[in-house]
Amino acid sequence: MIGTVYKSTGSWYTVKSEDGDFYDCRIKGKFRIQGIKSTNPVAVGDVVEFELEELGDVKVGTISGIEERRNYIIRKSVNLSKQTHIIASNLDVVFLLITLNNPTTYTIFIDRFLATAEAYDVPAVLLFNKIDSYTEEELGEVKFMASLYREIGYTCIGISAKNGKNIDQVKDLMHKKTSMFAGHSGAGKSTLVNAIAPELNLRTATISEQHAQGQHTTTFAEMFDLPFDARIIDTPGIKGFGIVDMDTDEIGDYFPEIFRLKEHCKFNNCLHIDEPKCAIKDALENEKVSWSRYRSYVQMVTGEEENYRTDIHGNKK
Repeated sequence: MIGTVYKSTGSWYTVKSEDGDFYDCRIKGKFRIQGIKSTNPVAVGDVVEFELEELGDVKVGTISGIEERRNYIIRKSVNLSKQTHIIASNLDVVFLLITLNNPTTYTIFIDRFLATAEAYDVPAVLLFNKIDSYTEEELGEVKFMASLYREIGYTCIGISAKNGKNIDQVKDLMHKKTSMFAGHSGAGKSTLVNAIAPELNLRTATISEQHAQGQHTTTFAEMFDLPFDARIIDTPGIKGFGIVDMDTDEIGDYFPEIFRLKEHCKFNNCLHIDEPKCAIKDALENEKVSWSRYRSYVQMVTGEEENYRTDIHGNKK
């Protein structure tokens, strides 16, 4: 049988068959995916082959194979650099929820996420959430950040999952697509899913006042069918986003503004750091490339940890 993985709990997978029935499935012994070493050999969104067997009064499945993935989002733990995790696969669009505070989404996290989406051919949209809660000054910061990413070419939408502002725009982008919502714990992913599809009634939690961090309300990635011909994957909150399998000389290709300019550098193998006659450094001085994006790029090239953070103006935090 052929089906799509809708939920992963680490050892059991919920698979929806082509007939629309759901089955609990396990992985066949020694199941491996060629070329991918990750903590989860099967991810939500995967199309898999499985066989059914009777287990008492119910039918359970054994996953024996996986079809080639069209794309996927993969990350590595900042603290466990050898551990990688495929968050979801076969995506039409990924929505990254960004919050100015409570919790703060730093540009290095945004840029690492976007670079990974570029590397694995997943279109990304930035959702600036909680705009109903910001002061005028904070709204100015959000608008500045949104304009920065719009200029690069990314779709940016200011939303409020709480009061429904611009939710219809998000739904329009989700129509007939498989989408993923990602972001820090507390950024409002589950609240947004509930605003889009109240019938799902996903559990949400408030922000910890002491640490200004979100509580983990989604433990495992899970996909849901929505009534307006769409599928959404809700994911656990992501604290950090370590990059995976990117060669130093190709990282710039995943920054669209750097990729567009690199042909004007004097050297074909220019890393845009210490080399002379570098078009990227010239663009920095002419404000054609943002300092925050450039610092994120340098941090990724030099292998610095993600906890070196800058604000939207490129200043160290």
